[in-house]
Amino acid sequence: MPIALRPVKRGRGPAHVQIEEALAEAIERLEPGTRLPPERDLARRARVSRMTVRHALDSLERRALVARRVGRGGGTFVADGKLELAGLAALSDQLRELGLTAGAHVLSSRHVAAAPAEIDGPAYEIVRVRLADDDPVALERTWFPADVFPGMIEHPLEGSLYALLRNAYGEAPVRAVERLEATLARRDDGALGVRTGAPLFAVERVAYGSSGRVLEVSHDLFRGDRVRVVWSTALR
Repeated sequence: MPIALRPVKRGRGPAHVQIEEALAEAIERLEPGTRLPPERDLARRARVSRMTVRHALDSLERRALVARRVGRGGGTFVADGKLELAGLAALSDQLRELGLTAGAHVLSSRHVAAAPAEIDGPAYEIVRVRLADDDPVALERTWFPADVFPGMIEHPLEGSLYALLRNAYGEAPVRAVERLEATLARRDDGALGVRTGAPLFAVERVAYGSSGRVLEVSHDLFRGDRVRVVWSTALR
């Protein structure tokens, strides 16, 4: 379905707001993943500058109505529905419960002498892009104590790391403390498939085993256009 974008009119508010609302209304009728026309075409239809159109698209991205992708095949697309997660640990299990295929692309894995302060001694550092139906949703940098999980990085690392810990070592985290804050994508976060400045959730997680020992420290970035975190709180 083509997007009918008419020229902006004086006296009806800022031009970028008019364009934003017109595009938001059009997006409601489009399927997720639909590619929007290039900025230059939208600017020509609305009779404004590309900078004005870009301002409108930035606002739509903050509202999670569109996703901007960089590189080959990039552009502005109607955003997919958000994934509702109960916390951000055990992502593979949560994605499977949502009927999605969980996966990961390993960017690096190595033995390091210097790990976050919560881990006493050498650790394995694993950097992965987490996938939901082959779509990047998170970039994670995780550390595991090497003395608890010797030879961990010699195993396949594309699946659930918690399942690997349970099956190969008989121990996995049972409790986690997570700290979440909003941030923006940097240039070196490109593995997530988002442009610099796109909204992200930064999550710092410390996970503990049944003995109380720290078994995992993770610094993760989740795409703000794809993820919504849901808490259930007992009120009294």
